[in-house]
Amino acid sequence: MAPPKSDQHRVNDRIRSREVRLIGPDGNQLGIKPVPEALRMARGLDLDLVEVAPMANPPVCRIMDYGKFRYEEAQKAKEARRKTSHVTVKEVKFRPKIGKGDFDTKMRHLIEFIEDGHKVKVTLQFRGREMAHPELGRKILDNVIEAAGPIAKVENQARMEGRSMTLVLSPDKQAQEAMKKAAEEAEKQAAAEAAASESDAPPESGDE
Repeated sequence: MAPPKSDQHRVNDRIRSREVRLIGPDGNQLGIKPVPEALRMARGLDLDLVEVAPMANPPVCRIMDYGKFRYEEAQKAKEARRKTSHVTVKEVKFRPKIGKGDFDTKMRHLIEFIEDGHKVKVTLQFRGREMAHPELGRKILDNVIEAAGPIAKVENQARMEGRSMTLVLSPDKQAQEAMKKAAEEAEKQAAAEAAASESDAPPESGDE
């Protein structure tokens, strides 16, 4: 049975029933017990008696560490908020006639953002007569997608916004994990091969 939500249960002396169906800390069914006996059992284990199904007849209670449960739930909620609040949308701007050096520099920033878990808005800015050649912009954006590789996926396809063409890339966490594991395996393989070659090398001899 799943632990109760923190706002849906009574604990220890707040339990009003005369008897309860008791579940032990390991999940075993302990049968129907008078509340005073269930409380003694819980306190004997230095744990709490927590009502997990108040609408049952009789109500179901579980012996658990209520303080630990509340702490773990609070930590999970805090972690969820942290992950949500830190995912932001970064922007990297390109030009249709960008040079290779500038392109590589901007791609390094873009990949860093993706690896840190951020989404990236890629903006291609047109000036003057460049507006007559949107295909140049699309080619640059295609190059961006190709250079980012499998760690990023296209969330929003390229579209025109005034004098700019934009698309949004987001992290592909599965691909990142796969690449990380592959790199670790390659390191292990290289280390194993190096150790094997050392052990196979003939011993040095002082005699000529």
